[in-house]
Amino acid sequence: MRGRQVKCLTPVIVESYNARMDSASFEQLVIEALDSLPDEFAAYLENVEIIVERRPTREQRRMLGLKPWQSVYGMYHGVPLTERASNLLVLPDTIVIFQEPLERDFRTAEALRAQVRRTVLHEIAHVFGISDDRLRELGAY
Repeated sequence: MRGRQVKCLTPVIVESYNARMDSASFEQLVIEALDSLPDEFAAYLENVEIIVERRPTREQRRMLGLKPWQSVYGMYHGVPLTERASNLLVLPDTIVIFQEPLERDFRTAEALRAQVRRTVLHEIAHVFGISDDRLRELGAY
């Protein structure tokens, strides 16, 4: 086993608006994205904690190797299912979705909803061991 990994999604499309959602409304977008998953995925996500934070901390930005001008929408921290031993007891994986960068870059309700869903699915892909390179190959960017 290689140990815990950190993966992230960097912005590709940037739109603009100044509307801000309260945290409960934004969390509802994340819940909608999770609810849209097929039921068979739910069992694989039982050991995954999904958190919404306003913005990445300095420590998170450092872990991701981000420059001051770079942005991040989500982050996966954990051991991908493809790297786990069946008898291995591991801490819960964590997916963090960052509200402020998403709101800043996606300025209509429709664009924000779509990018939150895309970000959630992107980070879940890392749980299944799918790398950013593979996601690019699949046209997910």
